[in-house]
Amino acid sequence: MNIPDVHPGAASAASAGRLSGVAVADAPAHRAASEDVRTRQRVLAAVLAHGPITASKLAAELGLTPAAIRRHLDALQDDGHIDVRSLKGTTAKRGRPARQYVVTDSGHSYLGNSYNDLASAALKFVREMGGPNAVAEFAGQRSDEMERKYLPLVESAGSDIASRSRALAAALSADGYAASASPVASGTPMEAMQLCQGHCPVQQIAAEFPEFCEAERQTFARLLGVDVRRLSTLAGGAHVCTTHIPTSIANRPLGEVENNRPVHQHNNEGV
Repeated sequence: MNIPDVHPGAASAASAGRLSGVAVADAPAHRAASEDVRTRQRVLAAVLAHGPITASKLAAELGLTPAAIRRHLDALQDDGHIDVRSLKGTTAKRGRPARQYVVTDSGHSYLGNSYNDLASAALKFVREMGGPNAVAEFAGQRSDEMERKYLPLVESAGSDIASRSRALAAALSADGYAASASPVASGTPMEAMQLCQGHCPVQQIAAEFPEFCEAERQTFARLLGVDVRRLSTLAGGAHVCTTHIPTSIANRPLGEVENNRPVHQHNNEGV
């Protein structure tokens, strides 16, 4: 995927600051510095589009050498535009958690939220042309793709809801959602699992279009075979997205435990 340059005007301003002491006659050095700024913008835009992402994957995505990508990542980190996370479930050499990069609030401001603005405008157009349910249908289609991808992984965990929850968390983490599944109220009639996601690639869009959060919740319910509830979302301003997953029969709606089957049945039509 080719990542386009973002806001050349901002880049020119940044360039001017870095090049304040360069002689006008030194045209090659000026061009090299300008190219450096453009490449750095592409690196930042790639982290925004794919983060959390490792340096090696960024290098492959952008066709840069390991030394070049490290130089640009160090500069972006020094400027406060990106941050490093060590995510569970991802390993680098010697078994250590892989270092993955994400865009900070400062980085979002630097980019001017151009990607989010474009997506927002596109979704508003979809709603205007397709009616009030068009965005929900689009969000559902996106979640259906997630469901098809994760279903074999969740099914391999068996029928135990806690095990399926952990399998789902592992699948989400592999895709950069920084997810975990932990038991709560164990040994009581209210025992459950809490699925937490520390990253959401559509966080800004979901804040404006909550249909994406609801479509994801419904997908989780179908994958796990129980009705689930959202306790908090990143899009709503929380630190993490938290999904409550009941594991005790006493903690499930009556209709769900009737005949020992979930309320949400997966619809295979169109799959």
